[in-house]
Order: sequence, then structure tokens, then C-alpha cells
Amino acid sequence: MLDEAERHAAAGVLRAAERDRAPVAPLRETFPGIGTADAYAIQLLNIAWRERTRGERVTGHKVGLSSPVMQRMMGVDEPDYGHLLDGMALREGEPVPAGRYCRPRIEVEVGFLLGADLPGEGCTEKDVLAGTEALVPAIELIDSRIRDWDIRIADTVADNASSAGYVLGAGRVPPDAVDRRAVDVVLYGPDGDETVSGRSDAVLGDPAAAVAWLARTVAAFGVRLKAGHLVLPGSCTRAVDVAPGQTWTARFGGGLGPVSIAFS
Repeated sequence: MLDEAERHAAAGVLRAAERDRAPVAPLRETFPGIGTADAYAIQLLNIAWRERTRGERVTGHKVGLSSPVMQRMMGVDEPDYGHLLDGMALREGEPVPAGRYCRPRIEVEVGFLLGADLPGEGCTEKDVLAGTEALVPAIELIDSRIRDWDIRIADTVADNASSAGYVLGAGRVPPDAVDRRAVDVVLYGPDGDETVSGRSDAVLGDPAAAVAWLARTVAAFGVRLKAGHLVLPGSCTRAVDVAPGQTWTARFGGGLGPVSIAFS
């Protein structure tokens, strides 16, 4: 475990890395003994800093490590999570400066737009579906402030689960109008060719299960998933590196439709 001074120091290291676009050594090396509890505390310190100094507000959460393969890679047996803030929202049609980030990648996800607050402890998939206003096509922009994406669980959790931004498509589908576990998605690269493809059941077998896990987990910290929030439950495919001048388009089945992101 780290003491409070070390947690604040680690939070400052990540802020400086983001500000300077200069990735740093893994926190597990700089702060030996860092654990998952420390990492979540560091994440919260930087979320509070963004709220206090930038006036940003929390607009949702993201779930990471939602596939068994990624969990085995990180040596964990459950997902992790990060915060989404209004300053992270990106717009389709507005190129994103790639130089704003350290080493950006994108992931494709079936987002959940909440129409009602979710229960905390004991939240089930049924509760998630009852509280979801619509499913939405989403691309998450992820970035690591850790050099060369050399991350383990404490590194990514402290770094807000490597979250950096997100863009939503125009499609909105009620959760009872589609099989949420069988939404196919194809990501097309800058040349228009298929780069990766996947299906929504890659996320814990059911993306609603990831949202329910999140609601139960954050409840232990006195946090609720609220009406109006967006939840990104995890990627249907592997992450893809991006570069300036590229445009990427994900096309979802189930009536969700497309979502695109361009980089300058």
C-alpha cells in the first residue's frame, strides 16, 4: 500500500504525462507496492482535480478488461473501470488532433444511455435493461500515459482505465428491440477495408452484465450510475492504433448503425 503523499505524487506524475504528452515509466516501478486500492484512489484524485480546476463533470463510466483474454493478460479475475467526463466527449465530423494524446488507440463498443438511476448493491442485468433508455454505437478513444502501453492492473486503473475520449453515433435503439448479446460490428480503416470485427457478447458474454458489475462495484464507494449517464461496457474487438489523417468507421448491426472518428 502507498501512503497518502505517494498517492498524490503518483496522481501528479500522470497529470504531467498527459499535459506534456510525455509517457512515463510504469507506476508499479516508480511506486513499488502500489495496489489496486491505491490505483483507484489515484484515479479519484485526478477526477476530482479535473472537476475542481477545469470545471468538468462526470457524465458516465467505462468498463475495461471485460474480456477473459485481457483479464488473463493482466492477472485479474474481474474488470476494471474509469470515469467519463464531459470534457472527453468528441463529435462526429470534427477531426480530433492526434497530437493531443500520448499514444492513442480506439475501441468499438455498444454504449448504454441510462434513462433512470440504477440500483447499486445487487444490481442485475434485468435492472440494467429496465434503466437503459437506449443502446448507442460508440467508439472509445483510449490512451496510456504509461510508456509503450507497458501496463498492469494498477497502472491502467490509476490512469483512469486508459480512457481519453469517446464519440457516439446517431443511432438509438431501445434495449428490448435488439439482442444485445448478438450485435455484430465491423471497424473499417482509412482505406475503407475491414480492419477488425467482433460481436457484443465478447463483453462478458453480455454487455449488460458489465454494466451491472459496474453498478455493484461503484456502490461500494457511494457512487450510483445515474439517469443521463453513458456507460461504455467494454470493447467488442481488440484495440486499434490510430494516426493523424486517418478516418475510422464502425458499423453496428441490430439497427444501431455507424459511428466515425477522424484524426488530424
